[in-house]
Amino acid sequence: MIIENYKICLQKYADFSGRASRSEFWSFALVNIIVLVLLILGTVVVVDSVLEENFIAGIGGFYILGMFLPSIAVGARRMHDIGRSGWLQFIYMVPLGPFVLIVFYSLPGEIQRNQYGRNPLNLEDDDEYDMLEHLIE
Repeated sequence: MIIENYKICLQKYADFSGRASRSEFWSFALVNIIVLVLLILGTVVVVDSVLEENFIAGIGGFYILGMFLPSIAVGARRMHDIGRSGWLQFIYMVPLGPFVLIVFYSLPGEIQRNQYGRNPLNLEDDDEYDMLEHLIE
């Protein structure tokens, strides 16, 4: 499940529309943390080896750069799931902002369709809502 959620985030790497469930967001964050820890450990182990420290650090830097846009996108979709604008994640730049974001990222998503789209968990109520909306159009 964690790897599937990670793949979903990578497939939607620049998709700032729609919604992301808590499991999708936190799975992506967990895999990124694990990869970064492995890269740091690789740097520590390889320092005495043939390769230079800069090589592994460079790989870590490229990974961070490569995951920057998908991280912003999944963060925006996660904010959409709780009914907030994706721009709100830039609160990260103010003091105590990261703690506020952790709370927002941990909140359950809105059960029914909101202005950002349907529920990513595909609850039955949402499907009925979609059918009624389609009949009205």
